[in-house]
Amino acid sequence: MDFEPTPQQRAVAAAAAEACKPFGDDYWYARDQDGQFPHEFHRAMAEAGVLGLTMPEEHGGSGLGIVEATLVMHEVARSSGAQSAASAIHINIFGPHPILRFGSEEQQRRWIPDLVAGKVKTCFGVTEPNAGLDTTSITTRAERRGDRYVVHGQKIWTSTAQVADKIMLLARTAPRDDSVRTGGLSLFYTDLDRDRVDVRRIAKMGRSAVDSNELFLDGLEVPVEDRVGEEGRGFEYLLHSLNPERILIGAEAVGIGRNALDRATRYARERVVFGRPIGQNQAIQHPLAECWMELEAAFLVCLQAADLYARGRACGPQANAAKYLGAEAGFKTCTQAVMTHGGMGYAKEYHVERLLREVLIARVAPVSPQLILCHIAEKVLGLPKSY
Repeated sequence: MDFEPTPQQRAVAAAAAEACKPFGDDYWYARDQDGQFPHEFHRAMAEAGVLGLTMPEEHGGSGLGIVEATLVMHEVARSSGAQSAASAIHINIFGPHPILRFGSEEQQRRWIPDLVAGKVKTCFGVTEPNAGLDTTSITTRAERRGDRYVVHGQKIWTSTAQVADKIMLLARTAPRDDSVRTGGLSLFYTDLDRDRVDVRRIAKMGRSAVDSNELFLDGLEVPVEDRVGEEGRGFEYLLHSLNPERILIGAEAVGIGRNALDRATRYARERVVFGRPIGQNQAIQHPLAECWMELEAAFLVCLQAADLYARGRACGPQANAAKYLGAEAGFKTCTQAVMTHGGMGYAKEYHVERLLREVLIARVAPVSPQLILCHIAEKVLGLPKSY
């Protein structure tokens, strides 16, 4: 049992952290204010090889795995960019894996190199307003007409659709059959034709640099050759990306929390009140010490889940726990960082309020903490399913 990253893994994570350094507080403060996508950062990540981290070498990637991705995305989120930085590139890390696992060689050659090079940006159209986490209830319909499908429907919380060239889209190609709830859904990767897709930005609390959107699809034409794998098996294909996504979200939340903890401890050492640093007071020390312990524990679960996935072992409970614990520890730490700064914690100048707004996403998405608790209760503890 060895929880130490290898020298190669450390080097990969350090290189990612170094590539993030030119994009400091001022850059991300500006993106938070103007809401513009961080194109310069995205290009820098492509040049540093981060966008192709887990993509095969034959398509221009590095061919690395989930453990390296966990370490890298932790460092990206620990940078000044926090969740905005992570979300700008997150979909590249494991989002394309249904294509690699179930797509044809021709599709991989056609799509993956441009993603790795950063020439193409993509978005993920899965969630729908009337389905939420019940993905099998989606109603967006893809009707086969000869050599193409015609898609009508609506998606919500689709990130980066304002700047995306492509969309990975889950749509219904057959009526829902309650006896086989996960059937009848197909996965597509195709051009985001804005003449047929109305993209409406959602104003939100944080992560302003990376847009979230409602999509209204009205006759989007998708060539048959843009369907990934077999018709009707799209939900099954998506499942292969769920555990990596949850592991990475947990690691990113820990990274944001560690950024906040660094800022809080620095302020606690420097801020003098009543003739002594506030960090000398146990009321300041103890909560920060608790945060450190909880971040450490959460990250160990992230690494354990990543290791299980990398070795091809079942890791559903661990991946869910990684997301849950990382989000809780990150949120608690960012909240404590604001409180440690006192009134200045509410000021944008110190950036901890921005970290708090950004880390909250990890508690809400891509799966709620309550659903994770239900999963653990059922799958680990053997309790009856509650929903």
